[in-house]
Amino acid sequence: MSPARTPRTTGGPSSYRPEPGTIPTQPGVYRFRDATSRVIYVGKAKNLRSRLSSYFADVATLHQRTATMVTTAASVEWTVVNTEVEALQLEYSWIKEYDPRFNVKYRDDKSYPWLAVTLGDEYPRVMVGRGAKRKGTRYFGPYSHAWAIRETVDILLRVFPMRSCSNGVFKRSAQIGRPCLLGYIGKCSAPCVDAVSADEHRAIVEDFCDFMGGQTRPFVRRIEKEMYAASDAMDFERAARLRDDLGALQKALEKQAVVLGDGADADVIALAEDPLEVAVQIFYVRGGRIRGQRGWVADRVEDGGTPELVEDFLLQLYAGDADAVPREILVPELPPDVETFEALLSDLRGSRVVIRVPQRGDKKTLQETVARNAGQSLALHKTKRASDLTTRNRALEEIREALELEEVPLRIECYDVSNLQGTEVVASMVVFEDGLARKGEYRRFVIRDVEGQNDVASMHEVITRRFRRLLDEQARSESRETDQGPMLVDPETGRPRKFAYAPGLVVVDGGPPQVAAAQQALDELGIDDIPVCGLAKRLEEVWLPAQEDPVILARSSEGLYLLQRIRDEAHRFAINHHRSRRSKTMVESVLDDVPGLGEVRRKTLLKHFGSLKKLRAAELDELALVPGIGPQTAAAIKQAVAPAGGAADSTPTTVSINTATGEIEET
Repeated sequence: MSPARTPRTTGGPSSYRPEPGTIPTQPGVYRFRDATSRVIYVGKAKNLRSRLSSYFADVATLHQRTATMVTTAASVEWTVVNTEVEALQLEYSWIKEYDPRFNVKYRDDKSYPWLAVTLGDEYPRVMVGRGAKRKGTRYFGPYSHAWAIRETVDILLRVFPMRSCSNGVFKRSAQIGRPCLLGYIGKCSAPCVDAVSADEHRAIVEDFCDFMGGQTRPFVRRIEKEMYAASDAMDFERAARLRDDLGALQKALEKQAVVLGDGADADVIALAEDPLEVAVQIFYVRGGRIRGQRGWVADRVEDGGTPELVEDFLLQLYAGDADAVPREILVPELPPDVETFEALLSDLRGSRVVIRVPQRGDKKTLQETVARNAGQSLALHKTKRASDLTTRNRALEEIREALELEEVPLRIECYDVSNLQGTEVVASMVVFEDGLARKGEYRRFVIRDVEGQNDVASMHEVITRRFRRLLDEQARSESRETDQGPMLVDPETGRPRKFAYAPGLVVVDGGPPQVAAAQQALDELGIDDIPVCGLAKRLEEVWLPAQEDPVILARSSEGLYLLQRIRDEAHRFAINHHRSRRSKTMVESVLDDVPGLGEVRRKTLLKHFGSLKKLRAAELDELALVPGIGPQTAAAIKQAVAPAGGAADSTPTTVSINTATGEIEET
């Protein structure tokens, strides 16, 4: 290895940029330091010159987070290595040593428990362990809850009566010559009073470890054989005891659902991402059974995609812990240097390790289950964050300051346009008040006056229609003005009039073109007191009308987080509307060729059943009950909507972990 460093300066990226030609082209690892010499970022590269040169391009062209990093830094240094595997190892070592602020960090918000067996002791002990692993101890898990481990161990101790007491209890029992309670009730073989020898106790421990490691069938068969033999010998007391042991094993196995029929050892990893955060879920499968689960929500501090996030996760999870490396790692997308990672992990494990994306079968189904858990974890994290009143107030104040608004935008409306290659163009309006969604005031729009895929024109139409309604409602309210002011509440229903309230801020999903279209629509209506901004997806930049440069909010800003959440909700609402309209269009197109079924009857069917799926599931008798549909027409409809090949819908069995109890459930 050969280290090199640029001089420490404080004048921005150009001031500490290495001289041309001084950066080597070999593989290596680099570190950016700030003005106080603290390491703020660590990275690796196949070609150091090519990778580092990308950081010293025009700052305006860099991703916002990367730009923040290079402007914070005051120097860069690198170390050349011989292979990419060495680069991975050194990168991991430096990340662990320096804890750089701009590297993504997959950290637990708590310590996950393990089931540990102290094989290094003369009389091994089974216990719940946390924290760093120790040599001479075999670990199973990790598990979501310590009580789940204790419950499983308590069941298995009647079959494998190994030591589970602390060193203090063990020594005290040996001194007084009397075992503890577990020894009396048959849940410990009492090696403390020499009821079994050290070798006999270790044999029990090894059987326990084999069972926990997935070799369950031999033990079940052995106990069944011994039970039948005892019954044949008229030793019914022993047969009853073995029957209870068999029941205990079956009960323990029921808590560990079989998810992979080939008995594979694999870690199944899934990510749920947004531009600011990433949620990670990992299921540990040993012997085809789920042995444990872990999850994180981490800040996303780099501009890479899913492959780069997978790479960071694999490096931090496995590089420092050879015992945790399984035979197979299932990921949502392969990391950029998958061969290098496989070589590194295979070297750590001592045997071949495969990293792959499952394409079909049980592994694909399990990957989807883990992905759903990751999505739910991220959603729950966002919900908890959004429910805090202090955080919401801070977010609204940050938005006011960043956009230089006169007042805090207590009501924010966000608009998004959705289409499929210019067809079925729709838009959504979502409303947030005091930082919380007001779903009762969401609105949907069908774009009427725009042909083809023109998001800018569609945004102009939506804003025009919404705020023309605002002006109409205000005029109607002023005509009914009372002593308390205009009537914004419908006197008949007691509810607020639709579109009657003006927002404190209009947010559009998009960049300068969409913002300009929204502002133009307001100008044409003579509205000059409602601010407009846009949030561009790629870089999370906030754009204002008639401004060349975007407003950049800090990545950790609660204001940016709130704007992003509002934008994502508008996108979700628009997509759902678009899909529902596509479904209705599909139903009508499927029914076009049915004899005797005109436009009126097609709409009647659509209104009655609501979707193509429900229409397909309907029986002939149900179809015939629809007004205007006779038996012959019902049969023709049934034939027209039947799926290709006549295959019935089927729902695969999936396995999930109940986040409240830690129990494994099948659905």
